[in-house]
Amino acid sequence: MGQKVQSELDEYEQQRQANIAQRNKLLKDLALDARAAGLGPKPVSKPAAKSSTPRKKPAAKKVEVSGPRRTSSRLQGIVADSEVAKRKAEEEYAAVQETAKIKRQRNSADMKLGDVVVRGNGWDQDQNFLVDIMRRGANPYERTFGETEVKETTDKDLRSLREQMSALELYDGFPPSEIKITDERIYSLGFHPTTDKALVFAGDKLGNLGVFDASQKSASAVKSKTNGVKQEHAESEDEDEVKPAITSFHTHTRTISSFQFSPSEPSHLYTSSYDSSLRLLDLTKSTSVEIYGPEDATLDEPLSGVEIDPLNPHLLYFSRLDGHVGRLDTRANPRTADVYELSEKKIGGFSLHPGQPHFVATASLDRYLRIWDLRKLSGKVGRQLPALIGEHESRLSVSHAAFNSAGQVATASYDDTIKIHTFDGMGSYSPGQKIGVEGMEPSSIIRHNNQTGRWVTILRAQWQRHPPNSIQRFCIGNMNRFVDIYSASGAQLAQLGGDGITAVPAVAQFHPTEQWVAAGTASGKLCLWM
Repeated sequence: MGQKVQSELDEYEQQRQANIAQRNKLLKDLALDARAAGLGPKPVSKPAAKSSTPRKKPAAKKVEVSGPRRTSSRLQGIVADSEVAKRKAEEEYAAVQETAKIKRQRNSADMKLGDVVVRGNGWDQDQNFLVDIMRRGANPYERTFGETEVKETTDKDLRSLREQMSALELYDGFPPSEIKITDERIYSLGFHPTTDKALVFAGDKLGNLGVFDASQKSASAVKSKTNGVKQEHAESEDEDEVKPAITSFHTHTRTISSFQFSPSEPSHLYTSSYDSSLRLLDLTKSTSVEIYGPEDATLDEPLSGVEIDPLNPHLLYFSRLDGHVGRLDTRANPRTADVYELSEKKIGGFSLHPGQPHFVATASLDRYLRIWDLRKLSGKVGRQLPALIGEHESRLSVSHAAFNSAGQVATASYDDTIKIHTFDGMGSYSPGQKIGVEGMEPSSIIRHNNQTGRWVTILRAQWQRHPPNSIQRFCIGNMNRFVDIYSASGAQLAQLGGDGITAVPAVAQFHPTEQWVAAGTASGKLCLWM
């Protein structure tokens, strides 16, 4: 009986052990499958062995204490709880309190930032990073020049000139808000040279060329003149007010950056555009013909300006946004241009000397005004460059450079200045003759807010080509919604404004010979003073 029970236990134990072994094998297989599928627990990595090389402790920093410092009484031989120790502690505490009180006390004295600068490389009142920020804001309709300045002028000739220019009145045929000469922002503007009437042309951002005849009048303006008094005329609801007649041509596919009438043929208008082309608009034939463009129509070489050689009307000069200036002879067939790389960065504007057109002034994004002499070329064929005879660096980029007939160059730059450079006797210069550093220094510097931002066209100083009495003057837009007029010496002559100007008249130009000034806004509106 006992052997039978023992035999049953042995069989049971064997079966139990077999079940345990089968279960362990199953669990092991499941764990391997899970690890292969990325579901199992990650193996624990052994901690890295500690380096035997001890870490270097950082050097202790010296702590400078500006106020009184506690010292050890024991080292000074003072017995604890003595009267001397108590008195010493009280004195130290009083000194600390006095120092803290002085630091908190208000300083009522006037301060110069150069004396209180804590960190930085010193402080210059005229050359610092805050100057542009403080001058950037525009104050619409706030005058900086007016009747008071004219009356206080002591110089007889200057006062007479100021009175003449300040007497110009805003064109009363239509309010500026109604004279929408272009659909988009105006980039270029000018007068036809005729003196019979004011005929204004304007080029916009989309390649449209608008034309406005200022001899036309609105019905209300005619009735007001008939009454002999300028007054508001209430029109009946049934009567339709006459709108200004404006003609517009879509001659380019992109921005018309500049244009100029031919000095020998007033019916010929040459236009440059960001679409990489120069075109000739013939008002007599009513045609617009492309006279220059890249041979490969897919090339993008935007043009920023065009000028006609005043001594040879068949020679055209143009500038590109990539820093090149070109010269084109319209009589050549095929029309190919000599192109010179005069800057590594954008050339915003260039100008020819009216009496010596082989002298070229360029203004570029690299902050330089440069004067070049085209009579002296150097370098390999195809990569020749004219002689650089002088350059002047501004603190920020130079937007435009313009020669007048007296040999002066006016520039406007983003350091909020207008600089006038005077070059005497350029007619006697030998080819490639250097001007020198002192000769390139401006003869006058005018403080002027040139921070146009993104939505206003860049401000440019533009001379009158043939000023009356040969008194040089130029005009430039004002961010306070005026047009400023200055003399060649930098004296302000007038600040033109008026009712109905709702935007900055940024693009301003003189009539070549008459005392007429026109200016265009970012909304395509025209302001005209006569």
